[in-house]
Amino acid sequence: MTIKKVCCLGAGYVGGPTCSIMAYKCPDIQVIVVDKSKQRIDEWNSDVLPIYEPGLDEVVKQCRGKNLHFSTEIETAIKEADLIFISVNTPTKTFGYGKGKAADLKYVELAARDIVETVESGFKIVVEKSTVPVKAAESISTILHSKQKAGVEFQVLSNPEFLAEGSAITDLLHAERVLIGGEQSPKGKLAIGALSWIYQHWIPEEKILTMDTWSSELSKLAANAFLAQRISSINALTPLCEETGADVSEVAKAIGKDSRIGSKFLQASVGFGGSCFQKDILNLVYICESLGLQEVAAYWNSVIVINDYQKRRFSLRIVHRLFNTVTDKRISILGFAFKKNTGDTRESAAIHLSKHLMDENAKLAIYDPKVDKQQILDDLSHPYISEDPSRVARLVTIHQSAYEAGQGSHALVICTEWDEFVKLDFRRMYEIMEKPAFVFDGRKILDHEALISIGFEVETIGKRFNQSANRLDDF
Repeated sequence: MTIKKVCCLGAGYVGGPTCSIMAYKCPDIQVIVVDKSKQRIDEWNSDVLPIYEPGLDEVVKQCRGKNLHFSTEIETAIKEADLIFISVNTPTKTFGYGKGKAADLKYVELAARDIVETVESGFKIVVEKSTVPVKAAESISTILHSKQKAGVEFQVLSNPEFLAEGSAITDLLHAERVLIGGEQSPKGKLAIGALSWIYQHWIPEEKILTMDTWSSELSKLAANAFLAQRISSINALTPLCEETGADVSEVAKAIGKDSRIGSKFLQASVGFGGSCFQKDILNLVYICESLGLQEVAAYWNSVIVINDYQKRRFSLRIVHRLFNTVTDKRISILGFAFKKNTGDTRESAAIHLSKHLMDENAKLAIYDPKVDKQQILDDLSHPYISEDPSRVARLVTIHQSAYEAGQGSHALVICTEWDEFVKLDFRRMYEIMEKPAFVFDGRKILDHEALISIGFEVETIGKRFNQSANRLDDF
């Protein structure tokens, strides 16, 4: 079958960029992204998009109003579409059964109900794009078929995304693989072929992997779990490196040269963040626990444990080096996004680091080039982070530049690997800071020897400096 109109339910980090590239590469297909939030849709139709991704602005501006549209007219879009993506939020549950681990599928279910109540005729392909637990497609299919009208037929596919924030456009244009899971029936294969045909406009056919629905869903969770596992594994070596005098970067280089292992995701840091890794691992843990696989659940949960330990340990190291007290000391947090080239702060290490330092009554001066001031304040005012919102107003200031944040600070803490932090004039920074001036490089991006020569006291992840001013033997 030929797809002429595509609808995406959800104008977020996945739906927006994915459909923008689809419209860019498929000029004969009409693509409409819909959302219940009028504010979000207005932002997609404005000159300032609601999310930052390198290259996204150019793609949207080239296609918007031609074959790419953003709207709140959800019913109309569903009725007219041949293929409907469900790309809504699937946060970790914060209540009830599975609290803290299971995915909350409320929005997925609501989307499925909107579809079945709106569609009046025809063959509709419904594509699960959100990150969901195994068997979620079965739930969607059950809802769709429970109220299916005469003359209506649905096929449900799983098409998980593998986008890294900050490189989403490149990941979409040059995908290593595209997964499509569906029923292994004639109609199921027809639906798989239709979605595959769309991707074949720019993705080589051999990179499009088709399989059953359940394997597709599990592949997404497993991929993120494996990647997060590698980060936690290298981070687990950092205390050992610091105690023995080894350099974790050299260890990672040696490990990465092993062709059986490879070099990717072996960069030690203050910890991984983002919306996917922790959520997907916890989801995997919950599934294992539900199936009685306690040992398997414990194994994957240890990846989260190490990540949390790494963040706590880094904040304790800051307190220790600042003479075991940071009360009323000004500490500059450089970077609040969970990684560079995105404005996303979900599960950012900077949030948890800030919490620990606020618990010690430190005064935080925060700067990030892409994260909005209100987003930072909202993140730090969340009840999980701060039980007393007034404490945020008292202890936190947001700044427009790294130098402004650094003025009068006792320490700089690099939390996000933004390129501009590497290019800072650190001699100028040293002059405007309190002495002794400390730098805590949580991303291992700076020239530490150069900083020491300027006069900074330098600390980083997984490395011990030997000069007397930077001894860690007593840590």
